[in-house]
Amino acid sequence: MKMRSKMYGDSNLIGSNVEKLRKARGIKQKDFIAMLQVEGLDINPTSYSKLEGQLRNATDKEVFYIAKVLNIKMEELF
Repeated sequence: MKMRSKMYGDSNLIGSNVEKLRKARGIKQKDFIAMLQVEGLDINPTSYSKLEGQLRNATDKEVFYIAKVLNIKMEELF
């Protein structure tokens, strides 16, 4: 898997955890975005990448769908 080239930001609490959980499951970022879109979350690759990099806030809707796709409780993202 590709290593993160930039440091994490501080705009959200879940980004680095989402990245770790996604990678632990062997899911590529583009495939994860597609999974989120199939579930009903309209998110583009740039926006998602910024979420993982903690460079923007995560909405409650995004937290809900990410947890749903990862099949975990939302609390586990924090």
